[in-house]
Amino acid sequence: MNKNLIEVTDLKDMLNKTRELYGERPGYKIKIEKGKYKIYTHNEIRDMINYLGTALISMGLKGKRIAVIGENRYEWELAYLSVVCGTGIVVPMDKSLPANELEEVIERSEVEAIFYSEKYEETIKKIKYSEKNKLKHLISMDSSVHDEGIYSEKELIEKGKALIEAGNREFIDSKIDPEEMSIMLFTSGTTTKAKVVALSHKNLVSNVKSYASVVDVDSNDRMLSFLPLHHVYECTVGMLVSLYVGAERTFCDGIRHIVENLNEYKITYAAFVPAIYEIMYKNIWKTLEKEGKVEETKKLMEEYKNKSMAEKKEVFKEIHNIYGGCIKLFISGAASLDKEVIESFRNWGLNLCQAYGLTETSPIIGIETNKYHRVGSIGKAIPGVEVRIDDPDKEGVGELTVKGPNVMLGYYGDKKATEEVMEEGWFHTGDLARIDEDGYIFICGRKKSVIVLKNGKNIYPEEMENLVNKIEGVKESFIFGKQQTDDKDNIKIHVKIVFDRNIMKEAYKVESDKEIYNVLSEKIKEVNKVMPKYKSIRGLIISEEPLIKTTTNKIKRQANLKLI
Repeated sequence: MNKNLIEVTDLKDMLNKTRELYGERPGYKIKIEKGKYKIYTHNEIRDMINYLGTALISMGLKGKRIAVIGENRYEWELAYLSVVCGTGIVVPMDKSLPANELEEVIERSEVEAIFYSEKYEETIKKIKYSEKNKLKHLISMDSSVHDEGIYSEKELIEKGKALIEAGNREFIDSKIDPEEMSIMLFTSGTTTKAKVVALSHKNLVSNVKSYASVVDVDSNDRMLSFLPLHHVYECTVGMLVSLYVGAERTFCDGIRHIVENLNEYKITYAAFVPAIYEIMYKNIWKTLEKEGKVEETKKLMEEYKNKSMAEKKEVFKEIHNIYGGCIKLFISGAASLDKEVIESFRNWGLNLCQAYGLTETSPIIGIETNKYHRVGSIGKAIPGVEVRIDDPDKEGVGELTVKGPNVMLGYYGDKKATEEVMEEGWFHTGDLARIDEDGYIFICGRKKSVIVLKNGKNIYPEEMENLVNKIEGVKESFIFGKQQTDDKDNIKIHVKIVFDRNIMKEAYKVESDKEIYNVLSEKIKEVNKVMPKYKSIRGLIISEEPLIKTTTNKIKRQANLKLI
């Protein structure tokens, strides 16, 4: 346990109490231009939140719903916190939504003001003039002055500062009800079907504290923000945790700059999705291959696999130096991570841990740590969170259900949908899992995705897709069951593969679709050899068109099935 962890009742309480501990420490390191940075201390961050919140209340926005949309940046975080810590209800919006869906979210959430970055200005201006929404105030994260009816976030901060100096304490003294809805989050999916997850301060602070109590993060850490802030994953394990433990936070310049930023800011802690770690893993082996060090590295990995992380770090220093040489903790979430990748990272002394959660659980349910680590699992449930398996089969696999202070209030305005997932305080995750005798949770796949064969065996598509995706030249894959025309109950496993033509040409010297199909068909036969016979893939479709996915990059199974 971190000795400085303190009890907090809500996010405002968290900001106030942690200010006393970390006020003078660096909170944000913001790049002004190459080689030039601006540091904001934790004191300055909390002052700016108070100033902005005061200005919002002076605009008549007390108790109102206010949206935030834009790239990851400190202005986004200040906007979110100034709303949720005393002004009203915050609605973080998905920055990848097309204009028509964004308009629908604005209507459904009934927001009266929106913070946005320059990229969204034209779209937001058009939406404002629709009679279907309640939008009154537009607040730009980029403009420096109030212009043509559009407020400047920077100017509002200055306005709030003047109001506070004149004695205005409306925001500073505002009371928070920790059990009331304060955050509205739209789940991924089309906006007409997307559910609105209602979260409270209690949900978030309980998750932040539980997470920080088991994960090795403190005020000496430097965190890189990469995953979208509107996702509760980055919002909680990134933004809120860094404020809670007094860490320094920086913002990634984009996917192509991850390695550069890890070096530039000497990052110690970062959270990414599996795809990023898989790219890192491939690049490390490619580098070792170029240097003729593959065999030597494999021998060292075997020799040191049971040594401490510190000893491994010393031996594999060159690999650590690729990422700045300071990495203390990598977190992977949002989907399962290949076992080979996890084992290799950990053998190199890079502490890569899987985390698991959902928007509805604020989000973390379970996480691996240095102490509690088992390959293939997502660790154990975090403190204060109970987990159990509903209706387990012979192998102990059933739906994972969760109970704890992190579980949402419900789906806003949708009693029926809430009742479908909540049962006597237990939230049904929709994920199939098993829990071993030591409490480690193993996720098997989505309940809705399972393919049930004629012999009663269950196929978890995600597990098989991970194997297929390892084939060189495969960008992504989609496993599905196909009914046989002569026997409707007889389902055979098929796969759709999205391939990379350039890699296929480079790796296998093939160019035509027929040649590519033949190569991939042979590779699928090799995959079949390592699986039980009943899981064998019997059919193959190839394509260069990407699979249909949600904005959180999850495969839309029904939508993809319709195209087959």
